[in-house]
Amino acid sequence: MIVIEHGKVIVSETGAEPVEFGIGTPEAFRVLSRLWIRSGWDVKYVYSFTWLGRPMIQLPEDMIRLQEVICAVQPDLIVETGVAHGGSLCFYASVCKAIGKGRVVGVDVEIRPHNRRAIESHCLAPYISLVEGDSADPEVVSKVRAQIPPCGRVLVLLDSCHTKEHVRAELEAYSPIVTPGSYIVAMDGVMEQLADAPRACSDWRWNNPQQAAREFAAAHSDFEIVEPAFLFNEGMVTERVTYWPGAFLRRTHPAADRMG
Repeated sequence: MIVIEHGKVIVSETGAEPVEFGIGTPEAFRVLSRLWIRSGWDVKYVYSFTWLGRPMIQLPEDMIRLQEVICAVQPDLIVETGVAHGGSLCFYASVCKAIGKGRVVGVDVEIRPHNRRAIESHCLAPYISLVEGDSADPEVVSKVRAQIPPCGRVLVLLDSCHTKEHVRAELEAYSPIVTPGSYIVAMDGVMEQLADAPRACSDWRWNNPQQAAREFAAAHSDFEIVEPAFLFNEGMVTERVTYWPGAFLRRTHPAADRMG
């Protein structure tokens, strides 16, 4: 139970003494942010945003932090699995246009005709390519590989089917194209925290992208799970408010035996 009174956040757990935090402390912010994440899931908060006219089903905090990563990595190609309405693709494309570098390829098992038309007629369409098919299919991966420019830096974002098995398959399929210093991001690991929430499943406690990322990192020494540093911070908060906990797998060095 969480109670807010007299400028304090009081956390009580069964069988334990209540713990109090001042409302203006990083600890209180962490508790309230987690509560806000849960409440936001219940009311479908992320289903209320657009980017340049296209629906973008993402937590805004995650997208702003990802913009920082894109600016730091300076990728020549951003790969996103999972297209939906195309709002995220347009967001990444707008960042590429702003920094004067890069383009985006979106991959989805089904790109609905009305979404394809909207994306292909968007003002940022010259920065976007679409590939339809199962993101883990070797033929689909080959089509994505063909769009990497010579010596290009690649950033990969996984936001399609969020089962552990599928995300793990995507990690194996796309990690070889990630350049050292860049990332492959297993999005929506927040599922692990939401197993008892509306629209959730009890197996989300283990069947989620965060668990896939953990297992992948344990099996591949050329990747490590890291939280990208804040590029600017004059406040007391040092942790992201996110739907993507434990998501960022940074490539530390090439692995010739997996380059394929």
